Amino acid sequence: MSSTKLWYTHPPAEYIAALPIGTGRLAAMVLGDPAAERLALNHEWLWRGVNRNRDTEPASHLLPEVRQLLLSGQFEEGTLKGNQAFGGLGGISKQPNRVDPYQPAGDLRFALDHGDATDYRRELDLENGLVTVEYAADSVHFRREYLADIAHDLLLVRITADRPFGGRFWLDRIADPECFLLRENRENILSLDGQFHRGIAFRAEARLYLKDGSMQADGDGLRANDVSELLIAINIGASAGTETPATECARHTLPHTDWDSLLAEHVAAYRKLYAGLSLTLDLPEPALPTDERLAAARKGATDPTLPLLYFNFGRYLMVASTATGDLPPNLQGKWNESLKPPWQADYHHDVNLQMNYWPAEPGNLAFATEVLFRHCERFVPHARKAAADLYGCQGIFFPLQTDPWGRSTPESFGWAVWTGAAAWLAEHFWWRWEYGRDRAFLRDHAYPFLKEVAAFYESYLIEDAAGVLQAVPSQSPENRFTGTGKFPVSLGVSATMDILLIRETLHHAIAAAALLGVDADRRQVWRSILDRLPPLKIGRFGQLQEWNEDFEEVEPGHRHTSHLIGVYPGDELDPERTPELWQASRASLERRLAQGGGHTGWSRAWTACLFARFGDGAKAWDHLVHLILDFATDGLFDLHPPRIFQIDGNFGGTAAILEMLLQSYGEELDLLPALPPAWPDGEARGLCGRGGYTVNMAWHGGALARAEIRSLEDRICTVLHAAGRYVVRDAAGKLVSCVTDGHRLRFPVRTGEMVCVGSDH
Repeated sequence: MSSTKLWYTHPPAEYIAALPIGTGRLAAMVLGDPAAERLALNHEWLWRGVNRNRDTEPASHLLPEVRQLLLSGQFEEGTLKGNQAFGGLGGISKQPNRVDPYQPAGDLRFALDHGDATDYRRELDLENGLVTVEYAADSVHFRREYLADIAHDLLLVRITADRPFGGRFWLDRIADPECFLLRENRENILSLDGQFHRGIAFRAEARLYLKDGSMQADGDGLRANDVSELLIAINIGASAGTETPATECARHTLPHTDWDSLLAEHVAAYRKLYAGLSLTLDLPEPALPTDERLAAARKGATDPTLPLLYFNFGRYLMVASTATGDLPPNLQGKWNESLKPPWQADYHHDVNLQMNYWPAEPGNLAFATEVLFRHCERFVPHARKAAADLYGCQGIFFPLQTDPWGRSTPESFGWAVWTGAAAWLAEHFWWRWEYGRDRAFLRDHAYPFLKEVAAFYESYLIEDAAGVLQAVPSQSPENRFTGTGKFPVSLGVSATMDILLIRETLHHAIAAAALLGVDADRRQVWRSILDRLPPLKIGRFGQLQEWNEDFEEVEPGHRHTSHLIGVYPGDELDPERTPELWQASRASLERRLAQGGGHTGWSRAWTACLFARFGDGAKAWDHLVHLILDFATDGLFDLHPPRIFQIDGNFGGTAAILEMLLQSYGEELDLLPALPPAWPDGEARGLCGRGGYTVNMAWHGGALARAEIRSLEDRICTVLHAAGRYVVRDAAGKLVSCVTDGHRLRFPVRTGEMVCVGSDH
């Protein structure tokens, strides 16, 4: 099926059009050159490590002056003073920041002994994670298979041909004056050991297993001769923790070398993660290579199944970047070839990391959230120190820009004075509870994190003359209003995004504490804070104001839509509870787009998600298609201008499709809330909803035909826009008693049992 395979009839013209594989811990890009193969290697913990012990210094004594300037409307001076106090070393200061860049481990290279290739085909099968490269040379058919083996946490390459073959194999790495390298070959093992100056060490190794033939040393590589089958097992270790790279490599070995068994073991492990959700469409799929499909669509050809391929690829990327991992996907997932990747291929906490996880819960990929929570909890000890040092506060402060070392240091002068990162990440802890209903997780992880964030705001908010609690300094990442000089981000008072994040955090903390039956006194404090926060405002264009005043924006078409977080991905704004703010939010989005917004891959993805949340499937679809056609490589990797790979757009586009099919805010199910007209007939199985629901749906002619709902617990299920339209039956076909509440249909569900929602025809 075209929707489950990326395939091509030529090697990629650039690295970012190659095919990615990954276990989570390990990752590689398959270039697939028949003349000289390059497998670009990564290890998730291979960050230079030079600044892994960096620290914050006390600066909270500077906070009163910054606040006084901002509260009195002296925004230019307040923004300057705020950044001097809390903004870090890098950014527009032209000084280097201390975020460690994510690094390549090196390359496995090989050149087989044959002439020019013909009949070339390169393919990634998303249903099993296998990459194949096939071609003919010298009248011999060659087949190369590449696998990120999740069962054994190794990268595997298998080479076969119609008759015995030979070639040279070696490990290499881009020239790096700050990294000492040692290459060795012994028996069947290639190894490449590296040590960064003042940083960590790493090892890449490749073990070659021959069927027939012979092997000998060849310079710093190995040569194989007269081989009928060759299997290569690649491993990488990094000294990021307590063990040596060699020890890490020794922990992951092949139990045997039978390819068919290895592939079957991997596929079984892979499908447990990937195959929980399926989406099929009753539409023809063009039998064209992926790059030709993209080229045709860019010229105007209709291809409504191309977004389905993009969706499946997005879910594949989540598995490939997290399955055996200890870290969440960074800006480039786990795939980077550069010593100096853009933005250090870091973790940005002001949308990018969060967007990576938007499709995880609804897309039946909840396993992937474990590494996100580990990342967050790794920061907590130092985040407490940072909150105290920088702002004199209790609780935790997370930086806008960072790496995996758990150090909460601001590093971006001009951008970093923002306190909302931990609050935005807390959203994901709450979602894990809403979707998974795991009370132990709520008790041991979600509530403790929410409580830390709430504690910060208890001590950060200050009372103004009218008794309103204000967040100062406050910004709307990464936007600015006039009157703050040349700074790329303006500091002010109670930006809309900050207030929405505070409200959401406190609402979730109150709900979690109530569910656990704890901290009644804290709940009362949090309710009191909620009552005293400033209201959101509607501006002169009918838009939701981005700041507490209706400032003139320097860039009305800014790429960020931070102030719309209450629409998506948050849950503070709602068409029924806050209809005026809901309409103002849409006006904000449309005004931003009219001024040229959505001009990066990830921001176009966010736009598609927002329109899906607004229930506008046609516009959500339009922006999703533009995301793919305007911001995807031939390999479907998302791009940030000018041509920088960022994986967040891939995940954001995947989330947009999920949002079109099922929404579950307030633990109420909205079936097909923004179904695009281009998909009139289809079926989705394994969608997940807040409240512990799994939903299978089929639709015909753009309308729901049948939905099967299962719940993780006994409860009352609510389906929106269903009263008078649908009936509910149990698995045996018996009518289930329902209660109508306006457009809502409510009915009981029991743990694990299926109920069916549909018309009675």
